[in-house]
Amino acid sequence: MTTPSPLLMIPGPVELSPAVRAAAALPPPSHTSPRLIEAFGRSIERMREVWRADAASQPFIVAGSGTLAMDTVAANLMAPGERAVVVKTGYFSDRMVTILLRWGVEVVEVSSVVGGAPPAVEVQKALERSGRVRALFATHVDTSTGVRLDPEPLCRLAREAGVLSVIDGVCATAGERFAMADWGADVYFTASQKAIGLPPGLALMVASERALAARAARPGTPPPLFLDWDSWLPIHRAYEERKPSYFATPATSLVMALETGLGEILDEGIEARVETHARAAAAMRSAWRALDLRPVPRSEALTANTLSALNVPAGIDPAIPARVAAHGVTIAGGLHPAIKNSSFRVGHMGYAVTRPDFLRRTVEAVAVALREAGAEVDPDAALEAVDREMETTRV
Repeated sequence: MTTPSPLLMIPGPVELSPAVRAAAALPPPSHTSPRLIEAFGRSIERMREVWRADAASQPFIVAGSGTLAMDTVAANLMAPGERAVVVKTGYFSDRMVTILLRWGVEVVEVSSVVGGAPPAVEVQKALERSGRVRALFATHVDTSTGVRLDPEPLCRLAREAGVLSVIDGVCATAGERFAMADWGADVYFTASQKAIGLPPGLALMVASERALAARAARPGTPPPLFLDWDSWLPIHRAYEERKPSYFATPATSLVMALETGLGEILDEGIEARVETHARAAAAMRSAWRALDLRPVPRSEALTANTLSALNVPAGIDPAIPARVAAHGVTIAGGLHPAIKNSSFRVGHMGYAVTRPDFLRRTVEAVAVALREAGAEVDPDAALEAVDREMETTRV
């Protein structure tokens, strides 16, 4: 009997679809070749559709990670001495604070307990009492806690206060509901290795017309050359017009994969793809309940559809990821410092949510690992819960 290939079920990088894998494996094209220019231009257009952004918005495709996207946004929108409000829900909210402080920005933090999220009224109070605020930053889904914010009211509060809204969508874009134009968001960014379904290596951002105007009006020394939107803007506009241009060499193989990955999402439909993530997440939550696993997020409304952050049961060896790996599935350990040694995380985003067999393998591996660690669990009951939920919610 053939042993199945190891399954990657962490919150990014993720399993790739066969078409994305094939596109990424092609010989790398020149950055000025007609085929690359077509793929780049088409990807720009498709990003607007996936982000549900308007025609005046500007997508950016830059070689780098999600952290590069965070740095880029801070560098273009914030000048030293300006003030920002940051809604904190985990490790990556803390990273945004660190980045802003390094740029000399004064940061007002709105925090909550681990697994929670501050209510919108607290954010509103922070905006009102903090004087001249330049931007509001929030994390749609924090990968360390699995906490999902609702960006819509935050974007509305930012608009009402006359400040920019910047949403970190690294662990959410294409997996959670987001409507950039309808909600008036100014920047929404992600990384390629999450629900977009690509290998790591691309920082993907969409900036509103208002955000571009804010960059143009930014006082003081311009951002570093590679981070500056003004460096990339003529290149992206040329590529969208299907014309060759050059500033710095893009990650050409990843751009080819991006064209394919975004195409797969839009072939399904962005609303349908988000619903597929919701259906998969409901199945996983049903399985975790059958295994008596308690989620880190403190309510269902705060629980992301793109990953599960789970508390290790009391009295159980916390080295659950190592035990799961022995059964052919890779999951992630804890990340947030407060729960690093008492939690683990399972990703379910991108191509994986279209594969119920991937979900079943993951649940079975976790269940068997828990039983080996001394928990009294029934793997069959967990698998039945997955199957039942998937059938109940099938469109």
